[in-house]
Amino acid sequence: MVERRDLPLFAWGEALRAARRRRRKLTRRAAAIALGCSCVLATAIVPPRPQLVWNASASAPVGLYRVTPGVQLDRGDMVIARVPLSVRALAARRHYIPANVPLVKRVAGVPGDRVCAIGPTVTVNGRALAARRANDRLGRPLPWWIGCRTLRDGALFLLMAGTPDSFDGRYFGPTDAADVVGKATALWVR
Repeated sequence: MVERRDLPLFAWGEALRAARRRRRKLTRRAAAIALGCSCVLATAIVPPRPQLVWNASASAPVGLYRVTPGVQLDRGDMVIARVPLSVRALAARRHYIPANVPLVKRVAGVPGDRVCAIGPTVTVNGRALAARRANDRLGRPLPWWIGCRTLRDGALFLLMAGTPDSFDGRYFGPTDAADVVGKATALWVR
């Protein structure tokens, strides 16, 4: 058999096309790596905020909530909030709520309101809203804050008044507004 030899011009064109394919492949890989690194860097610089939260706790209606950050909050609004640092470790250790899971609670007090916790009764503006328990279901003592506070700007009082087992402001006091992720709107609840 006779070996077929390409003309030099055809061989050169094929080599050029192969080089272009390799260059395109390298460019795509570099772009994908750069995009991945940018996404990782962006989450390190700007921490992601949840857009949807699933609430599995019985203290608020179980279901899916949309989070709307940066809106004016009023008394009665449902919010998504981080557990205050002062009780976060206790709540996680006792399995009330994991340290990285936000709370779904109702705003019971806004700046200017007077919140009091004296004995087992919690009041807002002189109106008794909730009772506190001395111990949880396993008999462990619950934290109690004592006294009266007028909520300053940047503070809210979160309370699920109709839920006696709720771990909320009745035990940890007012919440800093910086710990509130946003307003919660129920999308689907059981």
